Amino acid sequence: MKLELRPGQRVWVKNTNSSGIISSPANTPRSYNIDLPTGRLRRNRSHITVIPEGTTVTRYTKMKTATNIYIFNLALADALVTSTLPFQSVNYLMGTWPFGDVLCKMVMSIDYYNMFTSIFTLTTMSIDRYVAVCHPVKALDFRTPRNAKIVNICNWILSSAIGLPVMFKARTLPTSKDSVDCALEFPHPSWYWDTLMKICVFIFAFIMPVLIITVCYGLMILRLKSVRMLSGSQEKDRNLRRITRMVLVVVAVFIVCWTPIHIFVIITALVNIPSSTLQSITWHFCIALGYTNSSLNPVLYGYLDENFKRCFREFCTPSPSVLEMQNSSRTGANSRKIPQRDHHTANTGDRSNQQV
Repeated sequence: MKLELRPGQRVWVKNTNSSGIISSPANTPRSYNIDLPTGRLRRNRSHITVIPEGTTVTRYTKMKTATNIYIFNLALADALVTSTLPFQSVNYLMGTWPFGDVLCKMVMSIDYYNMFTSIFTLTTMSIDRYVAVCHPVKALDFRTPRNAKIVNICNWILSSAIGLPVMFKARTLPTSKDSVDCALEFPHPSWYWDTLMKICVFIFAFIMPVLIITVCYGLMILRLKSVRMLSGSQEKDRNLRRITRMVLVVVAVFIVCWTPIHIFVIITALVNIPSSTLQSITWHFCIALGYTNSSLNPVLYGYLDENFKRCFREFCTPSPSVLEMQNSSRTGANSRKIPQRDHHTANTGDRSNQQV
């Protein structure tokens, strides 16, 4: 294995008996220490930790799959929308928007970005599962981490088709003498553009994605029922069915949480319903149910995905070998002084480092 290193990095390569890790003929653990001031790269069994200038990025090799990259994108959208909840809570409690135009635009656009990015990502995950189950040979070329990242970027670009206009149109509007509302301001006639936008959101953020998801899972269910063995290995087949079940549950929970608000919005857009206490309660319940989905997703991942739980546990509680290497690196850094080298010697050392 050839590592591209920059001057000033420290690398530990610890061999184990695990598949894919360097092992010595005598199965004896060995460590290689390359000192650099700029950072450290550690590899230990299933994870790699990179610390460039004090920043830690943890990568679990078993988690670097197309499905988990889509889940990360979904988690990113959930994290963004939960960051807006304190502002919206204050708005509901005070009955006015006290944060000004800039935060109004940010909160409104993040809401729409979350809605569209989440449903687009879930639709992509359903298509990804369909390809993995029904076309396993094609999946080898299609279902790669690189392609998953490209698809995630495309999902955010598509979400910008509604997120950016919302950002430009959102502003604070006075509703009474002492009250200000954060809302979308449409050109005249406002009722027409407001209704048109709600219909477009209903079609592109609900109807079409749900139809695609339903077709994908319908075909997958037929495939799973008709074929006893999807792959040549029972373990791979069991993992394939387990991941498919996890994605199905995540999609189902999303549809259950977001269906009420979409139905409520489209009904109020097409039918003139007089304001009442029941309408207000229904509206706030539907809104709360939609936001609940963002907090349910991490629970679903942790409950349904054993690999996710194992890697998350390792992330929270580092293994003794990692702690031992960290302590030894600190001790070595404090007790050892690196001699100065001339330019030629440094270049020779760098070339040697790149062959480790």
